[in-house]
Amino acid sequence: MKRGKLFAGKFLFLPALFCLLAAFISACGGASGSDTGSKLSDDKQIYVVPVSGSSDVATLDPALSTDLDSISALDTMFVGLVQLNDKLEVYGELAKSWETSSDGLTWTFKLRDGLKFSDGNPITANDVVFSIDRALKPELKSTVAPSYLALIKGSADRNTGKLKSLIDYSLFAPDATTVKIVTSQRAQYFLDALTYSTSYVVEKSMVEKYGDVDYFKHLNEGGVSGPFKLEERTPGQQISFVPNSNYWGAKPQLKKLVYAFYKDPQTTYKAYQTNQVDQAGVPTENLDAARGLPNNQYRQAPALIIDYVAMNYLIKPFDNIKIRQAFALAINKDVIAQNIWKGARTPSNHIIPSGMPGYNPDLIGPGGVKDTKGDASKAKQLLQQGMQEEGYTTSNFPTVTLTVASRGNQTAKNEFQFMQQQWKDNLGVSVNIHDEDWNQLLDDTAATVKNTKSLQMWVVDWIADYPDPQDWTSLLFGAGSPNNQSNYGLGNTKNVAVQKQMQDLMVKADENQNTADRLKQYNQIEQQLVNDVAWIPINQRTSSYVLKPCIQGVVDNAQQLTPPQDWSNIYKTSASGCATTSKYD
Repeated sequence: MKRGKLFAGKFLFLPALFCLLAAFISACGGASGSDTGSKLSDDKQIYVVPVSGSSDVATLDPALSTDLDSISALDTMFVGLVQLNDKLEVYGELAKSWETSSDGLTWTFKLRDGLKFSDGNPITANDVVFSIDRALKPELKSTVAPSYLALIKGSADRNTGKLKSLIDYSLFAPDATTVKIVTSQRAQYFLDALTYSTSYVVEKSMVEKYGDVDYFKHLNEGGVSGPFKLEERTPGQQISFVPNSNYWGAKPQLKKLVYAFYKDPQTTYKAYQTNQVDQAGVPTENLDAARGLPNNQYRQAPALIIDYVAMNYLIKPFDNIKIRQAFALAINKDVIAQNIWKGARTPSNHIIPSGMPGYNPDLIGPGGVKDTKGDASKAKQLLQQGMQEEGYTTSNFPTVTLTVASRGNQTAKNEFQFMQQQWKDNLGVSVNIHDEDWNQLLDDTAATVKNTKSLQMWVVDWIADYPDPQDWTSLLFGAGSPNNQSNYGLGNTKNVAVQKQMQDLMVKADENQNTADRLKQYNQIEQQLVNDVAWIPINQRTSSYVLKPCIQGVVDNAQQLTPPQDWSNIYKTSASGCATTSKYD
């Protein structure tokens, strides 16, 4: 999903497994187990979901949403014109229909009848265009809006302040129920990109009343468009939501949805065992026991998530391709997946994960090495070549720091320490590990773009936003992309010309209307990205979690989030073991 969905050693907010391919449908299923008791009374419908390794969500502003925790929270309260369902299909949320012009550049959306914000005020086309334009305001300094709204004509100029507004330039509200958006190019993925939370609708009148920042301190008064509204936000304890009676779709059956903050995965899992929460991620050391729990409590399936190491091309020594390749090939990813994560992850050399359109089963790792075990001998050879090119010796080799956010996850710490030891044993390079707060890492990675005084090397992950390879290529490594945190195609090294050629090919692939040809272009791009070590992919995740038998109606999907209309199907029963919710009454 989105880095939108950075994800470092933690479990998902809500069950979200990978059922994109038919081959996995039987493994994923549709809802929690059978024979689970009768439905509880309305006053007992409180669903408690833990958030591990965080004391608060980073933001409740859709325009600023970059991480899974924040998006999970704001997705309960805000919706957009279009969104993705459990099958990763675009459907009309606020929009009941849409059409495109003959040249494919103008999109016209018709809003549903009778739409209202939680305070009862109507949701109009003016609110929609205001929200999209607002997300691109330079004052907001959004790191995601310039990417996900990049196809809208003039978006870059709006984001840099060259245009004061896109309203009546490329965003139009000819009447209360009609929205017109003009794009700068034809693109198959425009609707997919529009499902990202930067285009979710906020209430114009409330933003104008309270301001861009203080608006989100008053969400209990109104101003939200989704199935829930904010009840309480207490950092270090919880953030809770209650149903929005003015939501246009089927209303939630839950009386309250609580996201409770826990310091680490181990503490969270203990909370599940003692019936304090209704679901939990499973720490590696508890996998065997969790797999034996009755009533299908344990679930696991592949997910569209790649964990990776990123290196800043603008900071030495990673401006040298051979040194980057050496660091990549020095790691035995099989040991990480099998010994450290106990088979809960799959080693990978891929940027585009298995299950995504454009996945290339024939992809080869850097240096021509296809094996995910790496190649320690070749890694050492490449390092020596790179050091010669740069004039390095063992005494003047730059200090290397790996920045991570373990969030209290001991298995994640073990993984980072294993990589540190691999670089020491196979390359003779001592790497320092800096373990920082998760929200700080989000800020620090966003600050690496075109920045020679930022992070040098770090570990995060990327989660699919939508089922298109553009989400894994142009969005992350394209020229001018604010997500190009490795600074691919920048700098003055001898390899930069090839990188720029790939960025030009990204533009062509993005615009290509021939699907088969387009996917081949993305395959070529990905292979070169891997050759250049734009990332060091480590593994593709599986989602391992436990869910109480009393929770009914949860659908496992590849989104990592619950579509807004799904909440009407989720409820609690009298089955034993559910979370004790008296403190949330």
